[in-house]
Amino acid sequence: MILKTIDTRLLNVALLIVLLLVLALVLSVGAVDIDLGKALDDAWHHRITVESLILFDIRLPRALLAALVGATLGLAGAALQGLLRNPLAEPGIVGVSNGAALGAVLVFYYGLAGFAWFVLPLAGLMGALLAVLCIFLLVGQSRSTITLILAGVAINAIGGALIALALNFAASPYAMQEILFWLLGSVANRSFREVQIALPFMLLGWGMILYCGRFLNALTLGEETARSLGFDVLRLRLMLIMGVASSVGAAVSVAGNIGFIGLVVPHLVRPFVGYEPRRLLFASALVGAVMLLLADLTVQSLSGSTEMKLGVITSLVGAPFFLLLILKSRNTLQ
Repeated sequence: MILKTIDTRLLNVALLIVLLLVLALVLSVGAVDIDLGKALDDAWHHRITVESLILFDIRLPRALLAALVGATLGLAGAALQGLLRNPLAEPGIVGVSNGAALGAVLVFYYGLAGFAWFVLPLAGLMGALLAVLCIFLLVGQSRSTITLILAGVAINAIGGALIALALNFAASPYAMQEILFWLLGSVANRSFREVQIALPFMLLGWGMILYCGRFLNALTLGEETARSLGFDVLRLRLMLIMGVASSVGAAVSVAGNIGFIGLVVPHLVRPFVGYEPRRLLFASALVGAVMLLLADLTVQSLSGSTEMKLGVITSLVGAPFFLLLILKSRNTLQ
């Protein structure tokens, strides 16, 4: 156990160093070349220069949001795969992503986004919380994980249908285009305001998920065994779902739908943590942040006059990975 703890800490420290290096790279690279050291020095001495403005008003909020969203999706994916004991689980399975997306789409549809900067993210959060409330009503007192999965599938289907309905009756082609672009996912043109409104809900969700780490370890032995070890299975399972809803809802509300990070990241990390769900959580958050930062760097490098959407890059990588997982697991999914 001591060796495992030391290994976990070393892994997390190494991943944290990689994250900081990637963050520095992302801040240094862009359409305009800047001297990162000079920009930091200008800001330290309160000198308003082009470099300091580019760094702190454009690149830093974008990079921080990409890291926070990636960490959220990686952590939530690891938690859901442990909770549902299903390697194909990811945040969208419980309907949170589509719920948050529906809330934001309704804001676009009714033209409310222009009233205040916080209307869009708050609508996404309300959509996520509504999705969780519907899951609670559907699941009730049931202790079955299958019931939870089916409830998530139902919420996803309803959310997807309502989003399609909004697109079908969009008041103008410009509104439809705005909705579609947002649904594709992006962290471009974001400011510290989006970071400020999303971060508290992300931190709350992270705390709830990490608190349930020991429960996830016990759950690998089955619900009855976890219950016999003294865990309140129903309460902790709902706490995990609430944590996923809070963090993923906040992420989707400010960045749109960015898929497959929550699916891919836990599979990349799992071999290095001994397949122990508790040890997987924090490492998955760090790797998720690194992956989304690199994906956003790729977006900026490949984009011309029109920037490619971040969700397109993650889907191009994640969809083939998803197919490989299905082929690998098809004998056990009978």
